[in-house]
Amino acid sequence: MNNSFLQHTSSSPTWIWYPGDFEIVLSNKMQNRRTERSTFFPVFWKMDSHYVLMDFHKTFDVPAPETVDIYVEGEYNVKIDGKAFEGSPKQITVPAGKHKINIKVFNQANVPAIFVKGKTIVSDASWLVTFEDKEWIDETGKTSDISATKWVNAGSWNFNSPTQLPSQFMLPAREQSAVSTEKGTNSMLVDFGKETFGFIKLHGLKGEGKLSVYYGESKEEALSAEHCEALDRVDVDNAAAIDLTMKLSKAYRFVNVQYDAGVSLDAVSMLYEYADVKQRGSFTCSDAEINKIYDVAKYTFELNTREFFIDGIKRDRWIWSGDAYQSYLMNYYLYFDNETVKRTTYALRGKDPVTGHINTIMDYTFFWFLGIYDYYLYTGDTNFIAQNYDRMKTLMDYVLARRNKDGLMEWMAGDWIFIDWAAGLSKKGEVSFEQLLFARSLETMALCATIANDKEAVTQYNILAADMRTKLFDIYWNDEKQALVHSRVDGKQTENVTRYANMFSIFFDYFNPQQKQQVKASVLLNDNIQKITTPYMRFYELEALCALGEQDYVLQEMKDYWGGMLQLGATSFWEEYDPAKQGAAHYAMYGREFGKSLCHAWGASPLYLLGKYYLGVQPTAPGYEKYIIEPNLGGLQWMQGKVPTPNGDIEVYMSESEIKITGACGTGILKFKSKSMPTTVDGNFTDKGNGNYELVIERGKEYDVKYN
Repeated sequence: MNNSFLQHTSSSPTWIWYPGDFEIVLSNKMQNRRTERSTFFPVFWKMDSHYVLMDFHKTFDVPAPETVDIYVEGEYNVKIDGKAFEGSPKQITVPAGKHKINIKVFNQANVPAIFVKGKTIVSDASWLVTFEDKEWIDETGKTSDISATKWVNAGSWNFNSPTQLPSQFMLPAREQSAVSTEKGTNSMLVDFGKETFGFIKLHGLKGEGKLSVYYGESKEEALSAEHCEALDRVDVDNAAAIDLTMKLSKAYRFVNVQYDAGVSLDAVSMLYEYADVKQRGSFTCSDAEINKIYDVAKYTFELNTREFFIDGIKRDRWIWSGDAYQSYLMNYYLYFDNETVKRTTYALRGKDPVTGHINTIMDYTFFWFLGIYDYYLYTGDTNFIAQNYDRMKTLMDYVLARRNKDGLMEWMAGDWIFIDWAAGLSKKGEVSFEQLLFARSLETMALCATIANDKEAVTQYNILAADMRTKLFDIYWNDEKQALVHSRVDGKQTENVTRYANMFSIFFDYFNPQQKQQVKASVLLNDNIQKITTPYMRFYELEALCALGEQDYVLQEMKDYWGGMLQLGATSFWEEYDPAKQGAAHYAMYGREFGKSLCHAWGASPLYLLGKYYLGVQPTAPGYEKYIIEPNLGGLQWMQGKVPTPNGDIEVYMSESEIKITGACGTGILKFKSKSMPTTVDGNFTDKGNGNYELVIERGKEYDVKYN
């Protein structure tokens, strides 16, 4: 661990707990709010809970006697230098000098947490915590000299007031009115104008009888009392009119309220529930349709950013690792909100022992590792890696124990190989996509073992990763097809070629330059290869094409695909879009008329693509200490935007003759093409040949480059 971090004392106190415990309990509360037509619908996987007994401590060097206030969620005792105070004091006095403060807390119902507030003695993430102190005494009362206790840094978030109890956390909400209301006989059809999320509020409700609220992401769904996915039932028995707010927040655009003749209702409004995160990234350009796509993607992502990054707001409202992984990447280009990434990572991992893949899906376990890899690259946060390294190791141990005799990942009882929603997609045998994600996960483990100074493991993981990359090409590459085949069954390559492993191998940089060009022609631009119809995998398909410099092509694909949803009236982006479908068929999925989510986090991928591959900003060293800016108009006349970093925003403007850059942190390299030598007031260009130029971007400086 980072010792300098451990010794740091914040001047402001905050509530602290065992890292991951608050996050796991909060995720349990959120994910178990799911209902289908008002019936409770729990998750499919193991759910963990908090440790009920917690030991908190820290050593302080106090310059003068200090009065310290103590707030605790749970039963507790307080010790100073090993000596307990009587009872459970709410305030103590600490003498001048070096002293160790210890607070032990029990709480069965909620996460044990403390808030300590003095002049210099405050609770923060530098406190150490454990759920088992493993201490013992002999017959003389002497405490053991050798301890096996595992201490870790405390978890925290933004609960910075003693009255702001972690156990009482709720997302904020604000009043929002309907755009229109159609009143019928004992009914109201309410339109909020666009996809939204929150609590329906019934105004002036009185009388006696029954009332039903039918929710719809589309008008058709709200009007379908028999088939809408979400509903509420209310028994009304009010002599005087009241305002009633529904207990559970839900997703909808339209709400169809129907009630008995003995019931009356004045109006319907809502409380919009949201996560209080701030937008930092931005993008605008010369193409109005692309601007609209960006804005709707941004709103889609806002709706699916809640206590955690969730999949979709209507149906699941669960934390799926594959969905979350994409949300992390979009987050780095819109919010750069590290806390939501960390909470989601903790919640997905849960606790030992590992009894199954994350969300029961093999590829989602691997996406969890990839999320750690990218988190470190974008943030440079080594402490989070160190805090989670043991959880990474035990999860990887589970994976390694499930390899087949050839060291490959293959379906076993209890596994779900998802990959994508695609008709007829085979999951038999050893699927190339799983081996590719496995290789990248092992590379992540080698990186994290280095950070944790686990030298033996670094060697082990590097050997395993290299072996997997070799097997990937020895087993799956087909020279005739110029691609990786989809799978191997009974020791033989299958004839099928799919896009998945091939497109990931491009932006993972697993292919050599020749293979990249071969795969671009034989797979990515080949209409004979099964097409992708979900935004989930379109995300990666278009990223691969952007990585190959095909921004002009991708821009048109975005206009066709995401623009196609807009033309059908979408106000947020969907779980799946097939242009061949007609009418209400667009709403159907999972064998249900309105099963499809019309607001799905993975639909917001233009946020990532436009930030990383058009503005062209991406880190090349952890925390943006080094980064590149390789802007590409892709057929646009001009574009401008901001990309957030840990220490400010990188600003980019590009037209057909000018590039303006403002550096925010670290050292950047601007890469671009020009027919002749470009000019700038500040900085010197490096001519890389063939019309390629580079310019060093320094922290806090502005650059204006003229080129042609």
